[in-house]
Amino acid sequence: MKQRLSILGSTGSIGVQTLDIVAENPDKFEVTSLAAGSNWELLARQAIRFDVDTVVIADTTKYEPLRQALASHPIKVFTGSDSLSQIVRSSEVDVVVNALVGYAGLHPTVAAIKAGKKIALANKETLVVGGDLVMRLAAERRVPILPIDSEHSAIFQCLAGEHSPIRRLIVTCSGGALRDVPKEQLADVTPERALQHPQWSMGAKITIDSATLVNKGFEVIEAHWLFGVDADRISVLIHPQSIVHSMVEFEDGAIKAQLGTPDMHMPISYALMFPQRASRPSEQFDFLANPTLTFAEPDRDKYPALDIAYDCMRRGGTAACVMNGSNEVAVAAFLAGKCRFIDITASIEYALSKATFVAQPTLADYEASNEESRALAAEYLKL
Repeated sequence: MKQRLSILGSTGSIGVQTLDIVAENPDKFEVTSLAAGSNWELLARQAIRFDVDTVVIADTTKYEPLRQALASHPIKVFTGSDSLSQIVRSSEVDVVVNALVGYAGLHPTVAAIKAGKKIALANKETLVVGGDLVMRLAAERRVPILPIDSEHSAIFQCLAGEHSPIRRLIVTCSGGALRDVPKEQLADVTPERALQHPQWSMGAKITIDSATLVNKGFEVIEAHWLFGVDADRISVLIHPQSIVHSMVEFEDGAIKAQLGTPDMHMPISYALMFPQRASRPSEQFDFLANPTLTFAEPDRDKYPALDIAYDCMRRGGTAACVMNGSNEVAVAAFLAGKCRFIDITASIEYALSKATFVAQPTLADYEASNEESRALAAEYLKL
């Protein structure tokens, strides 16, 4: 029996690669709904190719051209962020692939969990912002959350079949586009330079987050919620080759690692097909072409965002929500040429110093915290 998918963020890197997996396995999957932010042209082509029932375009200004593009097809077209939560509740959906970027992914995840849908999660902000609420709700509803991020997929794979306690999670990190740029030169880095990631092909926002190591800090928080491991037992190592995707150390000293090329098709297919694996004959790793694997400690002085994320994880409550909201505003400002690269982390620090802290937040508290943190970042950047 085919799994029926709703793919949120279908026009982004993860969404496009998820559709590759669907196309490779037509006997296992069908797509019933797709959602995108503003790329209505690609969304229309995807909807027609995969014969979907429903599409959502979050940008309301793109609704009319999308509707016209699909007018000759029996495809329902909706717009607005609220529609995302509506489509994931559909009885025609078994699995929700959340590949949205940023805070926008939280509410659809909560709606999908409440509707009892399996979650394949690439939207790390869902757990960064609301990990406590989301994981408690998933446990109550007995809804599986399977990670798509390569690091968390690696940890998940290393833990498969294990029953012994975890001593440590080791999350690897490429170091991003500015790995070899001295700290003293970061103030002058342009968006074009920061977007030149040496290994991964990703969207602009996550590529900048990789350059600041905000992304790695968020992945540490996500790992905490997914695997129930506290901050002191999660470490980060710079691994420039991006071959070892993450590791798990057990109490006997054994370390398991998951290796592979820097490509997202494998973790996506693993999340969708677990406990089986996809058959991808073309995916064969060549050790001789990758003879050297190196590791190093991240430079905490160059990458202050990493320790900020650890501090937010230890504080709990709305702290990580504030970090996320202020970061989203600052990254957008940097990409638009309205602030310097180093202002991204400075904006986060400013927002955290000013924002209201709620120790046991509700979904409404997260919403308020997100709005406040965005306003504080804009205030700091004088936007």
